[in-house]
Amino acid sequence: MKNHALTAIILAKNEEQMLANCLETLKWVDQVIVVNDGSTDRTVEIAENFGAKVIHFEHSSFARLRNQPLKQVETDWLMYIDPDERITPTLAKEIMVRIETGNYQAFTFKRKNICYGQEFNHGGWQNDEVTRVFQKQALKEWQGQVHESPVYEGQNFTLTTPLIHLTHRNTQDNLRKSAEWTRIEAELLVKADVSPVKFFTLLRKGGMEFFRRAIMQKGYKDGMAGLVEALVQGLNKIMVYIQVWELQQNPSLTDQYRQHEIKIVKQWQESDLQQLIKQKTS
Repeated sequence: MKNHALTAIILAKNEEQMLANCLETLKWVDQVIVVNDGSTDRTVEIAENFGAKVIHFEHSSFARLRNQPLKQVETDWLMYIDPDERITPTLAKEIMVRIETGNYQAFTFKRKNICYGQEFNHGGWQNDEVTRVFQKQALKEWQGQVHESPVYEGQNFTLTTPLIHLTHRNTQDNLRKSAEWTRIEAELLVKADVSPVKFFTLLRKGGMEFFRRAIMQKGYKDGMAGLVEALVQGLNKIMVYIQVWELQQNPSLTDQYRQHEIKIVKQWQESDLQQLIKQKTS
């Protein structure tokens, strides 16, 4: 392939609703690789119909998922795109021009976040940037479990045209994603020996997250959607620390339920109904 050829890499798990339109915005790249993270819907079928190369790899770490396809890339450049992100024609042109004429080894996207159907300009979303385009030889690896980051060599340039991020499309999707990453974050906090979680901890962590996004970062200026999103982020923070509390239990919740099961089995063993049961089964 030519020196400036580009491969797009997509991590996908049950993304049949978003993947097709994402792929439509990538027809200008030279190769597409879809990393299938255990999908049970039509994700793989959609990717194959588009002509993408599908790699099957399941892992809880986003860094491991991003590292997995690196050895499959055949081009000098690569770009990571999520199924709910969209490349506009203007952005595609800017990427191609910068790759061909620049002396940079990595490019950062400014992301325009669409949450609950509208563009967010406050609440912490206004400064969202992600580094996703790399010269293959410059990218060494990705690190981190929840908030993964790339390790690369060379100069970085921030592109002017934003990447469109169609995120937080409804509360059900939010809760589904939160169930995955909040557990991972809770496990990392427990490994870091965080202080025992009290009820006040939950109120303080959730309240401060809402206040930070809604008031300090002016999320209220995005209207009702901005306030709802700030509240959702506060609830997510509470969910993280509830799960920290769960993991801090001694004995563990699993052992506690096992003891309840043992008690019930013992009651049946000692019950006068045991003889009647033996008679019915004999």
